[in-house]
Amino acid sequence: MLGVSTFCLHHEPLESALDQISDITSLIEIMDDGLHYVADSTLLGSYDINYSLHAPSRGVNIASLLDPIRRASVEVTGQCFRVAAEVNADVIVHPGYFAWTEERELAVRQLKKSLLELAVLSDEYSISFFVENMGNWNYFFLRSPDELELIGDIGFALDVGHAHLNGCLDEFLTCPIRHIHLHDNDGTDDTHKPVGDGTIDLEPVMKAVKSNGATQIVEVDTFEGVQRSIEVLEKM
Repeated sequence: MLGVSTFCLHHEPLESALDQISDITSLIEIMDDGLHYVADSTLLGSYDINYSLHAPSRGVNIASLLDPIRRASVEVTGQCFRVAAEVNADVIVHPGYFAWTEERELAVRQLKKSLLELAVLSDEYSISFFVENMGNWNYFFLRSPDELELIGDIGFALDVGHAHLNGCLDEFLTCPIRHIHLHDNDGTDDTHKPVGDGTIDLEPVMKAVKSNGATQIVEVDTFEGVQRSIEVLEKM
C-alpha cells in the first residue's frame, strides 16, 4: 500500500489534511511538527486510518552536546512514541547533527546515548521506530551507508531524495530497509518534487521496496504532486 505524508498539506490544519488525504489512501504519515504537531491521539482516533508518525525534527537534536537539549529532544520524541502507541503506529526519527566538525565524535556519543534511551521507551510503549538518512546538509548524521553502524540494530528508514542528493542511493538500496520516503529531485536541492519530476531512477527503488517489504510513504511537497506520484508508482 502507498501511504502519504501530511507534509504535502502542512500549511493547513491537521484535520483538513487528514480529510483530504484519507480520500486517496488508508495509510497516512503524520509530519508531527508545526500545524500538525500531535499532543494526543484524539483526532487521529476519529479516522479509520493506519498511521505512521514522523517525530518532531525542526526543534530537536538527539545528538546535541548540550545535554539539557539532548534530554529534552529525547523527551519530545518519547511523547511522540506515546501517541504512536495509542494508534498502533511506527515512528520515524532524525539522527541529529553536530555544530562543529571538531565536535563530531562527542556528538556520536550523544547520539548513541539518545538512541539507547529511545530504544527503552520504544519497548515501554511497544512501538517500533526507525532512523532516517539525511540530505546534503553539513554536520547531519547518516548521510551515507557507512554511517548506518551508528544506529546499531535500530531499523532504517530510507529517504530516497536525501540519498540521491548525497550520490549514494544505489548503495543504500543494498541495505535492509524498514520504511521508505518517496519523492524526487534533480540531485542538488531537497525539493520533494513529485515522483518522475527529477532525476531519480525509481525502478531499482521499487525493487528494493518489494524485496524488503518496506512501508512506502509518498513525501511530496504538494497534494497535486502526491496524486501524480501515486499514478506513476502504481503503474510501476
